[in-house]
Amino acid sequence: MEIEGRGAIVVGGASGLGEASARALHARGAVVTIADVNAEKGQALATELGVEFAACDVRDEDQVRAAVEHAAAHADGGLRIAICCAGTGWAQKLAGSRGPHDLLPFETIVAINLIGTFNVLRFAAGAMIATEPLADGERGVCVNTASIAAFDGQVGQIAYAASKGGVVGMTLPAARDLAQYGVRVCTIAPGLFDTPLLAALPEEARQKLGAGVPFPQRLGAPAEYGLLACQIVENPMLNGETIRLDGALRMPPR
Repeated sequence: MEIEGRGAIVVGGASGLGEASARALHARGAVVTIADVNAEKGQALATELGVEFAACDVRDEDQVRAAVEHAAAHADGGLRIAICCAGTGWAQKLAGSRGPHDLLPFETIVAINLIGTFNVLRFAAGAMIATEPLADGERGVCVNTASIAAFDGQVGQIAYAASKGGVVGMTLPAARDLAQYGVRVCTIAPGLFDTPLLAALPEEARQKLGAGVPFPQRLGAPAEYGLLACQIVENPMLNGETIRLDGALRMPPR
């Protein structure tokens, strides 16, 4: 699908991988709506780029529906591209000397990372189905965000790995569900990226993490995620696939 002139929503678009995706789409001429729970940062980025903003907590289906409707209404031809980068993490072992894993943080991580992605996917797909097909029969593309933790979950990552594994698990059946409508679904599973989460670490720790990546021996740049998201949109044969974006990294147990 050509990106120029297409309606796009980036959920979790105020910072990190989402911000990079919003910038990449905007640079290629998409009509972008940034949706994020952080209204201050999201609106600031939207103002900088001259695009739309919609406040959105992915756990709230009404807010997700409204954000998708906002994006669809502000682009000729409706919504064609949806990228979901909303997510967060939690570190706690399944059980240990302090007892079993707390239920609330597990539920919260699953609610944001997995159910939130499902909410974006279902409402975005519904909006795309309502559009007229393009010349090749395609109506839209959905790109989700998992993590290599879905495959290489480390000690203390049980909640995060479970949520991201669920995103991977949804990808193929979602693509099959939507194939008859010309809507594609893919997932990106990033490795270690230079996002605000890692920015809080000391520089020495960041350098050590980057050195563990086989090649290139550094943290991934958010712009590289945005590039792949755009390449997925542009390549019509990418469908139902989860793509690791990790420099050949395989995470050790800890």
